[in-house]
Amino acid sequence: MIEDVAKLLRQFHAMQGEMKKIQEQIAREEVAGSSGGEMVKVTINGKFEVLDVQLDRKLLEEGNVDMLEGMIVAAMNNGVAKMQELLKEKVKELTGGLNLGELGIPGLLS
Repeated sequence: MIEDVAKLLRQFHAMQGEMKKIQEQIAREEVAGSSGGEMVKVTINGKFEVLDVQLDRKLLEEGNVDMLEGMIVAAMNNGVAKMQELLKEKVKELTGGLNLGELGIPGLLS
């Protein structure tokens, strides 16, 4: 029984180390989200930080602020969705196919 607990703890510590490696690798990933036929582009990293926003100059000339704001939000949401999908793929790849979302832990790549 004690051997089983010790084995489980070793496995847990090994998994913690792997998760740290995964987090570091994912933090360096970047994706581009876009909207309006790529008139608005955003770059998001694995920490879900917005690194860059690019606007087609025609949007600024038109002066439709409401439309531009909506397109920025849509591009950011597109980028977040792409990053979430990339994270799922990377974690699955780095954990040998283990789908962490199946563990039922809220917020863990669900």
